Amino acid sequence: MTEDKLTEGERKLLLRAAREAIEDAVNGRPLRPLDWEQIPPRLREDGATFVTLTLNGKLRGCIGTLEAHQPLIEDVREHAVAAALADYRFPPVRPEEVDRLKIEISRLTPPQPLAYDTPLDLIHKLRPGVDGVVLLDEGRRATFLPQVWHSLPDAENFLDQLCLKMGAPRKLWRLKKLTVLTYQVEEFHE
Repeated sequence: MTEDKLTEGERKLLLRAAREAIEDAVNGRPLRPLDWEQIPPRLREDGATFVTLTLNGKLRGCIGTLEAHQPLIEDVREHAVAAALADYRFPPVRPEEVDRLKIEISRLTPPQPLAYDTPLDLIHKLRPGVDGVVLLDEGRRATFLPQVWHSLPDAENFLDQLCLKMGAPRKLWRLKKLTVLTYQVEEFHE
């Protein structure tokens, strides 16, 4: 994604849009309308993002999409609100927490199929810290962003945990050939 990186100004605008959307939603207000005349062209193009919220260094919410289907700035706002209020793993963010939240945005490249022959081949083809990974099996799907490699640096454990996230047995990736997609992200935060 190096050739298509956002400018510092575009990043700041997306982070501000995310924070304002969270402030509005958590306080029960409608989201502020966007002034489309002031939105840079690249932020009006379709984009896929994940928004991750942390509080005191701990995960507080993370929601996103793998497929680009709406303007990048709208995608960020939607996922910022969802991460704050609709991540089933956490209670909704309370108004008094908003100012202490740290916001991270991950802008995704389109996921691409990863061809592999054996479980060992799969491990060798993954690029820790670079690739986000999607596992698909019989209608189930789960993903880990590339940043997850920091806490799960071992590829076997990374895949085990991703199987569990998908609702499958942890060793499923060793027992049958799963559909694997990889993508990269441009990550930035406040």
